[in-house]
Amino acid sequence: MTELKPDQFEMRRLESLSNTIFGVGMTLLAYDLPKAAVFTSAPDWNDLARVYSGKLIGFALSFIIAGVFWISHHRRLARQPVGSRGDVILNLFFLLSIVLLPVTNGLYTNYGMSSAVAVLYGLHLTAIAGLNAWLWWTILGGWRSEMVASLFPLLMFIPGTIVAAFAPRVAPFLWFIAFGGIVIQRFLPKRTEPGA
Repeated sequence: MTELKPDQFEMRRLESLSNTIFGVGMTLLAYDLPKAAVFTSAPDWNDLARVYSGKLIGFALSFIIAGVFWISHHRRLARQPVGSRGDVILNLFFLLSIVLLPVTNGLYTNYGMSSAVAVLYGLHLTAIAGLNAWLWWTILGGWRSEMVASLFPLLMFIPGTIVAAFAPRVAPFLWFIAFGGIVIQRFLPKRTEPGA
């Protein structure tokens, strides 16, 4: 183990914190799902579909988004064993955006047809994607082909949020396209280590 400078931090400690934050945040997404108390009698299939369908779609969208960003965060931290104070602070802001995901997801699953709520949710997704891209930018030291995969969600969340202002029902389809970043990453040239 190399000696750390006074202004450096071991990123594996941040990784432990981030795993906990992602785990709790992703679990709390399910907290806002309907409880048995919403039914006055035993529900039939129509009741279940009416109450759960929109909420499960919102939950699935947020869970997948959090999972994709957890994978990106994990890959990023694996490439950066040591970070500066600024790196840690920027990562903490990224983790704050993940902690807030259950809040905006709860609003969205309950009031998704409200353009104001859909825009708020879209802005939150855009902020998460923007912070993720910024963190990749700092690790890569500027523009690299790998930046394409981290910028793709941002480039999908922005128009999706604009669409949410006018057609909240259409916005989730654009937000789902953001997962194309994973596909794009598969086709990017593999990184080679210096001297390899």
